[in-house]
Amino acid sequence: MSTTVAPHPSPTAIPAPPLVEASPGRLLSLDVFRGITVAGMLLVNNPGSWSAVYPPLEHAEWNGWTPTDLIFPFFLFIVGVAMTFSFAVQERKGTTRGAMLGKAAKRAAVLFLLGLVLAGFPAYDLATIRIPGVLQRIAVAFLLASGVVLFTRARGQAVAAAALLLGYWAAMTLVPVPGYGAGNLAPAANLGAYVDRAVFGSAHLWKSSVTWDPEGILSTFPAVATVLLGVLAGRWLRSGRPPAETTVWMFVAGNAALVLGVVWNEAFPINKNLWTSSYVVFTAGMALHFLATCYWLVDVKGHRRWAAPFVWFGSNAIAAFFLSGLMARLLTLVKWTGPAGEAVTLKGWIYEGVYASWLAPLNASLAFALTFVLVWTGIVWALHRRGIFIKV
Repeated sequence: MSTTVAPHPSPTAIPAPPLVEASPGRLLSLDVFRGITVAGMLLVNNPGSWSAVYPPLEHAEWNGWTPTDLIFPFFLFIVGVAMTFSFAVQERKGTTRGAMLGKAAKRAAVLFLLGLVLAGFPAYDLATIRIPGVLQRIAVAFLLASGVVLFTRARGQAVAAAALLLGYWAAMTLVPVPGYGAGNLAPAANLGAYVDRAVFGSAHLWKSSVTWDPEGILSTFPAVATVLLGVLAGRWLRSGRPPAETTVWMFVAGNAALVLGVVWNEAFPINKNLWTSSYVVFTAGMALHFLATCYWLVDVKGHRRWAAPFVWFGSNAIAAFFLSGLMARLLTLVKWTGPAGEAVTLKGWIYEGVYASWLAPLNASLAFALTFVLVWTGIVWALHRRGIFIKV
């Protein structure tokens, strides 16, 4: 992880950068989309109480989807879009494809390591540490998609995405799982869960009480397709077509993806935990709509002031996710004994004293999450104001 600090004209005067400004060749709307996604991650990951959460802020229990189930695929889609711009810049500088892939591998390794740091913090028990995870999936999907993008053209990238989705569908529905047979998509009975248990063992998965992992090995392959669909969207944005045409066709493609996802849902249900092929296509359609809206409002029409907080989040996205995860963990680790001998955590003390003491449980829990996001809005604003951008 590296920290980029924007140069200042003098050591005594440190001017704030413009409220929202994109670098040449950079889409500000992509930073906005990324920032909205990261802020959404913080919101849904940090309720005051997990027993009191409004349904739209929870993941679907298994099949189906909620707004929360759009957040992670949106981020991977954005990774793909950004990849097209990043590789184009490196290519103009004369960087070879091999060197670009090497840089991608180093970045992926750092992301994977950060994921393990977050999974084990603060006590790293190698016998039970969770190996899969959100940052780990981003790392692997980014690296595999990078290899496809660097050594194929648009047609090859589309074929690779289709092959991943169709191959995953075939594997999950046709390959028999010992003791369960073929096509059983129940949590413990599906092929992905079987592979994860065989490779990692149950001790290294999401929770000790379950025998599957939502970021497991097999389901990472369709996640690569999510990145590749973002790459294709990025290629379209870089095509030089008129802004109105670019926007309209993103909406058209989004509509087609939504329809395909809903139709495919009948044979292979939309399921975030399994990252099913129908889920990939459906959420890519949603992402296209969201990106097209941001692009039209921010980059075409120039409506930027509303987007400033999301630019702050978007320009320090991984840092905000990783450091906020550490903060959330610390809030539960700092604890003491209460007056009745009970264990009191810092998070519980804040939640009960500031929110639950006067708000209904659902509202108290939501107010805590919103406060958490506001605190981090202040942190990323301060980083942006000083021109500090922490890159991986």
